[in-house]
Amino acid sequence: MSDELALDKRQLRRAFELAADTYDAAAILQHEVCHRMLARLDYIKVRPRAILDAGSGTGNALTELLARFPQTPLVALDIALAMLQRGRMRLRWWQDLPGLRPPLYRVCADVERLPLAPESIGLIWSNLALQWVNDLPRAFAEMFRALEPGGLLMFSTFGPDTLKELRRAYEDTDGRTHVNRFVDMHDIGDMLVHAGYADPVMDMEPFTLTYDDVLALMRDLKSIGAHNVTHGRPGALSRKSLITSVRRNYEAFRVNGKLPATFEVVYGHAWKPRPRMSPTGRPVIDIKVKP
Repeated sequence: MSDELALDKRQLRRAFELAADTYDAAAILQHEVCHRMLARLDYIKVRPRAILDAGSGTGNALTELLARFPQTPLVALDIALAMLQRGRMRLRWWQDLPGLRPPLYRVCADVERLPLAPESIGLIWSNLALQWVNDLPRAFAEMFRALEPGGLLMFSTFGPDTLKELRRAYEDTDGRTHVNRFVDMHDIGDMLVHAGYADPVMDMEPFTLTYDDVLALMRDLKSIGAHNVTHGRPGALSRKSLITSVRRNYEAFRVNGKLPATFEVVYGHAWKPRPRMSPTGRPVIDIKVKP
């Protein structure tokens, strides 16, 4: 990844801190994808020792995960402390009391550097958060390290067609980066295999949101903290002429009086394999001899 496309993690954290109070009202797509991921979980048998919600945000999955796994400790992890604090409001008062159920931990940390012991988590859940990492193979390696053998990683993220209209509207304007880079579904599958995961399953689902004006789209993105935080972003004060150009360019996509905004949602899950055992109960270790 070029330096211009790399994410500035300090700015990323600040953007989500500022968006904590406005996130839930604007995150229509994020909530819908969360519901669809939960529906997929219905068809997967997993009995985790502990659960990690990686990139928990305001905790839109917490209530359902707590209901499905009432005897399982849960770690809600996010890079923005204000998001985790906002997530407290989703729970009923008694759900957060110590002693009534296994602990619910809130951890402010980066997915690329998980502060978790090896093989301590049975289910890693991550809804639309992995697009905010700089080194996706490293994030998958960290999750693999934290998963117990037989543990499940289940996630969603955005693919390369996401915000394609906005990206094209910015082309030939100021030469700076304005939209994040998103990783292709097939490349993500290859990363999972390379990291050691077994039986990866990947699929994609397109969503199209519509707006009256491109500024409404920009306001929604700002409300959920989805600022342009790449190192190649323009200065804090964008020129009025730039916005005028973007609004004009985006008009080419208007259909039936509305401006579309495409989101390519990528779903995936994979397992951390259990060690192979011999008939005597000893682990099998493969030895490869170099030719």
